[in-house]
Amino acid sequence: MTKKYFGTDGIRGRVGEYPITPEFMLKLGWAAGMAFRSKGACKVLVGKDTRISGYMFESALEAGLTSAGADVMLLGPMPTPAIAYLTRTFHAEAGIVISASHNPHDDNGIKFFSGQGTKLPDDVELMIEELLDMPMTVVESSKIGKVSRINDASGRYIEFCKSSVPTGTNFAGLKIVIDCAHGATYKVAPSVFRELGAQVTVLSAQPDGLNINHNCGSTHMGQLQAAVVAEHADLGIAFDGDGDRVLMVDHTGAIVDGDELLFIIARDLHECAKLQGGVVGTLMSNLGLELALADLGIPFVRANVGDRYVIAELLERKWLVGGENSGHVVCFSHTTTGDAIIAALQVLMSLKRRCEGLAQSRQALRKCPQVLINVRFGGGANPVEHAAVKEASERVTKAMAGRGRVLLRKSGTEPLVRVMVEGEDETLVRGYAEELAKLVGEVSA
Repeated sequence: MTKKYFGTDGIRGRVGEYPITPEFMLKLGWAAGMAFRSKGACKVLVGKDTRISGYMFESALEAGLTSAGADVMLLGPMPTPAIAYLTRTFHAEAGIVISASHNPHDDNGIKFFSGQGTKLPDDVELMIEELLDMPMTVVESSKIGKVSRINDASGRYIEFCKSSVPTGTNFAGLKIVIDCAHGATYKVAPSVFRELGAQVTVLSAQPDGLNINHNCGSTHMGQLQAAVVAEHADLGIAFDGDGDRVLMVDHTGAIVDGDELLFIIARDLHECAKLQGGVVGTLMSNLGLELALADLGIPFVRANVGDRYVIAELLERKWLVGGENSGHVVCFSHTTTGDAIIAALQVLMSLKRRCEGLAQSRQALRKCPQVLINVRFGGGANPVEHAAVKEASERVTKAMAGRGRVLLRKSGTEPLVRVMVEGEDETLVRGYAEELAKLVGEVSA
């Protein structure tokens, strides 16, 4: 069945525009409470990031959940992966995150976690959607849910993050700059790295409800790059608004993306004989990652874009590490979802074990030139499926003889075809991309 509300990462949109309205959130809370309570007593954790609309939606969800008979435990502002972890440790039936991740403050959304700290199964999402189309009811007064607040949530999550590195780990002598994007990591991230001995300078940790992700964090790296150089720091760490993405900056101010961080973590696990299988990337992962892992004898597969698909592939293969170049990095050795703080700690452990700086450690991965051209088309037949486009794509792929690749992808949100070519020779890659983009345009006309 096609889902009406749930996308690949929950429900998201502009605040005040359906379905991101208080009325809908009230009904969503009720529907979720009814679905989770269908198997008996029900406890649901609710956390949020720092955007101002979180207060409004938290109240609406709380009213809906309790009207369905679900008990609610409020966490306040906490990183998305913290809510996944705490849902497991409190043996709750589900966790809810009020967040729009890396988007600006005027967007918001809802993500759900199962009692195991994983994405909700499709059948549960479909059950919630079916209930959303039914009249809202209220359980009898004696069965209305209760609400409490978990006051030590931050401390619990800080200790969990620290437990992802060996006992006794000390980052003394390491000077780092952290950009918290005025988001959900603003309290916990500085504490984690300071308590492990690092000297920490903190940026963008004064949320006011409106400044989340604004010219800061993993989507706007300039501030962090300048601070790392000015502070003569060893490296910088940038989080997004809800704390499930991480990018880094080396001591020269150069950005280290998710592909490179994934490589550093995978190589370290491989050297410690703890990798267990291979690595999952996405269709957008740089070819250089695949080639660098191949040089180490590490298998690599690509999933569709989106951490949901990376996680599904990891679970199917029983592998431990995967991620996206945007900075979603999943370390199943330690947690059940993408966790920016834990991923950053695994990178720091690798640097410590190898006695290397970040600039040196990333050198084994030579990123291939990647040219992306967006071609607009007027609807109708998908140009990617056109026989001439398929033939040209196959010809270019064959010409690159395993040292390059072609990706033609119709956008899910705009009337665009994304033409991406990557390989070792930038001039050749650009020529192929322009040739294919021109052909896509011609068959779309």
